[in-house]
Amino acid sequence: MSEEIENQEADAGDDWAAAMAEQADSEAVAKEDAEVPAAEFDSLEDTSGGPAGEEANLDVILDIPVTISMEIGRTKLSIRNLLQLNQGSVVELDRLAGEPMDVLVNGTLVAHGEVVVVNEKFGIRLTDVISPAERVKKLK
Repeated sequence: MSEEIENQEADAGDDWAAAMAEQADSEAVAKEDAEVPAAEFDSLEDTSGGPAGEEANLDVILDIPVTISMEIGRTKLSIRNLLQLNQGSVVELDRLAGEPMDVLVNGTLVAHGEVVVVNEKFGIRLTDVISPAERVKKLK
């Protein structure tokens, strides 16, 4: 009986050794497959011939569309109060009457202005344009 157990253990040990060898072989193949050649990149140096500080040609971006919006004010409401709004409701904003509106381009403040009516359509007259330096300061 003990001889049978020893034979079974020997067979189990052989099976175990075979499984371990098979796993080692598959890991070696996976390692070889996983090796990726080094990436090669083109040079990022300025090859245009002009000085590096020269102003970029803006013609390439002049036709890109942007969204301009005018904001007369903001407020915060709870969802309960929002759901209670109906026709004729008044929502108080954080601005005073007559205060200039914000002019936003793609969500970034670029100017302040006042509402005007031109040919029965609303427009805005810019009263103060934010300088690029001031816009950069606000990003920080």
